[in-house]
Amino acid sequence: MDKRLEAFGRLLTIMDELREQCPWDKKQTKETLRHLTIEETYELSDAILNNDSEEIKKELGDLFLHLVFYSKLGDEKGQFDVSDVLHSVCDKLVYRHPHIYADVEVKDEEEVKQNWEQLKLKEGGNKSVLGGVPNSMPSLVKAMRMQDKAAQVGFDWPSKDDVWDKVDEELQEFKEAEGIEKEEEFGDLLFSLVNYARWLKINPDDALEKTNKKFKYRFETIEQYAKDNGKIMEEMTLAEMDKIWDLAKRK
Repeated sequence: MDKRLEAFGRLLTIMDELREQCPWDKKQTKETLRHLTIEETYELSDAILNNDSEEIKKELGDLFLHLVFYSKLGDEKGQFDVSDVLHSVCDKLVYRHPHIYADVEVKDEEEVKQNWEQLKLKEGGNKSVLGGVPNSMPSLVKAMRMQDKAAQVGFDWPSKDDVWDKVDEELQEFKEAEGIEKEEEFGDLLFSLVNYARWLKINPDDALEKTNKKFKYRFETIEQYAKDNGKIMEEMTLAEMDKIWDLAKRK
């Protein structure tokens, strides 16, 4: 037997056993698992950003467990089972890759993405190109996904220079805005910066998270310095903290 199928079968068997015998697993529902699944997804994201292959393997396993768990719950209610789930995604992949499984020709990955979005609309699940973007998706990621999907049907700037001009325009409008309009203009500025990042093939969420990690490391270096030298951070001067910050930047 293929070792991959053997491993997947083992997971299905363990899931059946846990659902029958474990007091905690027996009580779980889609609703109780949902927030845990989100947490596991973020843990996988952290592992990917850290390029930690061992941690990625572990977090993928956790997500596989959740997917099998949801499939088990669906099976118990007579809605679907894991084979339905897997055949569904297989059917979708075959349908949306006509350049592989039919006679459609494409010249590059952009045409693949365009075909994908057009085929999604034909399926009837979404009435809008943007319909597949989850409402609960984090705003920064959502902005990029909406822009990317709109671009697949031709709604995009001609060049990245035009996009940068829009960034300049939004920055000026933000500077001039007052009161409640300040927040709206700040949102427009962020949206245009996300669009420029997309043109440069930079994932803005990844970029911001890397900056978050840098800030965290450098700030915690200042905290450790204060602790090691018997100082209270609130009593340190900004110049003193900046000096430690600059030292941390060099490491």
